[in-house]
Amino acid sequence: MAPDKFKGTLTAGEAARAIATGWRRMRPDDEIDEVPMADGGEGTLDALVEAIGGERHTATVAGPLGDAVDADYGIATGADGAIGIVEMAGASGLELLSEDRRDPRRTTTQGTGELILAAAAFEPVQMIVCIGGSATNDGGAGMAQALGVRLATAEGSDIGPGGEALLELASIDVGGLDQRLRNLPFLVACDVDNPLCGPEGASAVYGPQKGAAPDDVALLDRALGHYAAVLHRDLGLDIRDTPGAGAAGGLGGGLIAFLGARLRPGIDVVMEAVHLGERVAGADLVITGEGSFDDQSLHGKTAIGVVNSAREAGTEVAILCGRAGVSLPDVQVSSLVDALGEERAMGDTRLALEDLAQSLAASRG
Repeated sequence: MAPDKFKGTLTAGEAARAIATGWRRMRPDDEIDEVPMADGGEGTLDALVEAIGGERHTATVAGPLGDAVDADYGIATGADGAIGIVEMAGASGLELLSEDRRDPRRTTTQGTGELILAAAAFEPVQMIVCIGGSATNDGGAGMAQALGVRLATAEGSDIGPGGEALLELASIDVGGLDQRLRNLPFLVACDVDNPLCGPEGASAVYGPQKGAAPDDVALLDRALGHYAAVLHRDLGLDIRDTPGAGAAGGLGGGLIAFLGARLRPGIDVVMEAVHLGERVAGADLVITGEGSFDDQSLHGKTAIGVVNSAREAGTEVAILCGRAGVSLPDVQVSSLVDALGEERAMGDTRLALEDLAQSLAASRG
């Protein structure tokens, strides 16, 4: 049982337990391995800390609009020393804001930078930053400022928070970057491969779900384009078209530019950490799932990652989801809404998922 979260209703761990519970009603003697998954968004911290081993810590940092929030980070134990794990959704995530407060012109990744500093206090040998679920479109500028980078206007003052403020950026000075971060390897777990700018960029694709009106999208795309030009001039790095640079409102690009980060699909990072390939190879059936299985699911999300792992091992795989917008050849896709109706699916998702898993088990005789 290797599902992602069912966003807004169940964590990945709760979803795995619900699937296992329903399955056991029909097949109580089967051996079940619950493996909560994630792809770089919310829940990745939980999956990695559990898989690698370690502990969670909490820091009070700036939220997306600057108000204080308590956000968790992890310190895991690796073979060569401590590994810091930061989940940007906890500090700069969309779920921290009600719909009427979402404004990517003003939201900042400052809190994510503050979480990186909190984790750096443990002197890790590596930092993993998980960057799904953002409320921001500032290209990681707020994060960079929190880490000591100077982003200045033509008048010499610091630029303000948010994506719109990037239009005022005139110069970048990385001389004040925290010394602990200069030679620290950064691995970024992200769930999309969008470039920074353009029709497939951060602003155009993800800006609307963060509260951007059409005029805002055009402004924010122009702002990120200007930001990329200044980065190219002052740091010698051209990140405009780098795959994944547009992840989390451009935070992927900021991590590359300021911290030399290496971007990898978040699902690959988690699959390696939990040794999914080995576990799948020893199974007769793999069940994955997520809240909405749709076109986006086919581009680096958890369900398709698990499906591909199962296919490589020659293991049968099924998908249980809240809603199904796409299908896959040779994969049974079952949705709560189709099987049980929207009211039941949304009213008590845990029990509905148990019942759907029970039906799947019953269909196998």
